[in-house]
This record gives sequence, structure tokens and C-alpha cells, in this order.
Amino acid sequence: MKIDINQIRVGMIVESKGKRCVVLKKDSVKPGKGRSYMQLEMRDLDSGNKVMDSIATNGTIEKLETSSKEAQFLYAEGDNRVFMDTEDYEQFSLSKTILGEKDLFLQEGMNVSIQAIEDDPIDVILPKTVEAIVAETEGVVKGQTAASSNKPAILDNGARVMVPPFIQTGDEIVVNTEDLTYSSRSKKA
Repeated sequence: MKIDINQIRVGMIVESKGKRCVVLKKDSVKPGKGRSYMQLEMRDLDSGNKVMDSIATNGTIEKLETSSKEAQFLYAEGDNRVFMDTEDYEQFSLSKTILGEKDLFLQEGMNVSIQAIEDDPIDVILPKTVEAIVAETEGVVKGQTAASSNKPAILDNGARVMVPPFIQTGDEIVVNTEDLTYSSRSKKA
């Protein structure tokens, strides 16, 4: 189904240049000269590679029809991740490449939504936020204000995110899984 490029959303499954892709980021670009366009950063669902595409703002793109089913993440087995369908309790595995960066945030027992095209799993939708512990980050520099820029942090799962200066090693934080950004401190802390 063709949709207007302005209707595209992060997480949509589209066909771009003959490849099935999931949209990771979108930016509307308005150059000083010429026509404005939408810059899309996507992940090729078959190879796992990142793909860039620029489409005029009055253009269209093919949105692929997907079905979704609820599943629970059970465990990792080599390069595969094992899930259980919550309706019929059937177990199935997905390649780590399908998950991309989302693989770092999978936790045993986590409920997810599996997106499929004609019963072929192509993407996993995680809960909107996930809690993680900061394993490593820089200390606070004296005289640095809270309004300063964020600093890099490595989480206990290996993911890298930017955090505010007041976050320390060992703090538990909430991470937005849609764009892998810091959301807040954990309420447990």
C-alpha cells in the first residue's frame, strides 16, 4: 500500500529500492535551494545493514502489510533468540541480526510484539522503556552546570547511551527503546 512520505513513522516496515526495511529515523530536510525531502535511516530486514534513502516530500513509499503477535522472550542460544508465542505456547527462534540494537535490551521473561510479513518474522517491538544499570560513565567535573551537554555511558548490557551529568556508575536508569535514549532515573533507586 503506497503512503505519502509525510505519513511515515519510526518503526514502520517499508519497501525501499526493492528491499524490506524498518524505519529507524526520519528527518525532514529543507535545503536553501531545491526541493525539501525526507531523509530516512532504515535497517534492511534481510541483511541487517543500515540503509539511507532520500525521498521528496511530495513522494510516496510502499508500506508493507504486517501482522503482529505477542510473544515472550525466553533465552539466547548462540546467535538466535528463543521466544514463546503467548497464545499457543509454541517456541520459535529469531536471528540476532533481525533484532539489531534491540537485542541488547531483551530480558528473560520480557513480553514483546513480533511483526511478521506472511508469517515470516521480521521485527521485534520492545516495551517502550526498559530499566538498565550504568556500568561505566565519566565522573562529574566540578563547576560543570546541570544545563551542560550529556555524557556517554555504557550500560550493563553493553549498550551506549548519552546520560545527564548527574548520572553516576551504578545508577539504575530508564531507557527509551524506540530511539535508545536516556529517559529518567529508575523509580526503584
